Amino acid sequence: MVTEIETDYLVIGAGATAMAFVDTLLTESDATVVLVDRYHQPGGHWTVAYPYVRLHQPSAMYGVNSRPLGNDTIDQTGGNAGFYELASASEICSYFDQVMRQTFLPSGRVSYFPMAEYDGGGRFHLTTSGDEYQVTVRRKIVDTTYQGVTVPAMQPPEFPIAAGVRVVPPNELPAIREPYGQYVIIGAGKTGIDACLWLLERGVAPANLTWIMPRAPWLIDRATVQPRPLYRVEDIVKDYVAKHEAIMRAESVSDLLDRLNAAGVLLRISTDERPTAFRCATVSQAELEQLRKIENVVRFGRVKRITETDIELDGGTIPASHRALYVDCTADAAKQLPIVPIFQDGLITLQSVRVCQPVFSAALIAHVEATYPDDFVKNELCPVTPNPKTDADWLRFALSINSEQLRWSGNDDIGTWMQTSRLQPNIAPPMPDDPAERATLEQQALAMAREQNERLGQLLAAHDAL
Repeated sequence: MVTEIETDYLVIGAGATAMAFVDTLLTESDATVVLVDRYHQPGGHWTVAYPYVRLHQPSAMYGVNSRPLGNDTIDQTGGNAGFYELASASEICSYFDQVMRQTFLPSGRVSYFPMAEYDGGGRFHLTTSGDEYQVTVRRKIVDTTYQGVTVPAMQPPEFPIAAGVRVVPPNELPAIREPYGQYVIIGAGKTGIDACLWLLERGVAPANLTWIMPRAPWLIDRATVQPRPLYRVEDIVKDYVAKHEAIMRAESVSDLLDRLNAAGVLLRISTDERPTAFRCATVSQAELEQLRKIENVVRFGRVKRITETDIELDGGTIPASHRALYVDCTADAAKQLPIVPIFQDGLITLQSVRVCQPVFSAALIAHVEATYPDDFVKNELCPVTPNPKTDADWLRFALSINSEQLRWSGNDDIGTWMQTSRLQPNIAPPMPDDPAERATLEQQALAMAREQNERLGQLLAAHDAL
């Protein structure tokens, strides 16, 4: 027997972006929502993430608009000391559970179905009982899974492994009860960085760590993504000027990245290897100092296979140790799928509007959905920004930020919404109260954004032509 349900919006998934979207939709409309999710609680990939993972951005900039995450405290210990707190996986899962139970469900406008698989065409079934449901959607289906996050615990390693070789996802590190002779971290993204730092913090000597780094990453200094007043106004201005000068004076992509590194806008783990990746990962200077203690870094590309005696990589082979624990950190967390319009034919496909800010993007998309009647206008306001991957993508990252500023500068509605959004980071210098002075500064900022975009486009065109 199939149970029939009617709703305004059918939302597939209950991860971070789904929660941010629904929260804003409930606040800004009278819509009803059916939430269908395969996990046992809200939070998506956070429910299966490694237990020691933390946000790379302050808690104050994550979650949903209607409810703060964390207490705006400054960490006093660890690699994040001196900066705003970073929520852990358990905190995030608890937070989303509270949002569901204390905001969504009491509203009377949300029906939540965990442990459910969406079958398409408005149909889903519960994986526990097999009960089937058919949903009649009055407005739109919202697909929050198209650009879903994948963490290592969700999939096996993508390379063959010989029998007897111990390869684990980072989730299993806290279960260690006997020390290994060597810990081999495979992958240099956020997950690999977190695994290295966690092992170092738990007393593993740097000499007992081997870091297989297929592509060295450019990193963002976490000091530059702190809300005011911690990120001081004078530092904000100094960093912006340094970035502007680097862009305008650069003669090539590599020259620009070197200038940004010299100015402290971008960081690198080792001065011996030029980074070729950029994925928006952030580190503190204290964490960077710890990572630099790892001297056994393997730079032969991706792992092809691990045998009982060797680790075969794209660019060479190194010996394998029978006393090693291999930690697979290679899942492509934010794989970039082909871009599709966010708003089309009764369907909303959540994707990033602001690069590397998925929850802000989801909340803004919900505001635009609730405010504007025409899908063409909505897509003009919310163009998709691809996830960065390569070093040259930093330029596209900067282009996107500037284009966002130019696109929304004349829209009072979007401007007002961002001023009141908890998810809008407070990292811009304060504007003067005097309307004339404010207008002058705003026009100067827009002119600089146009100048930067013109130069960034020239640099990218020359780079792509090589």
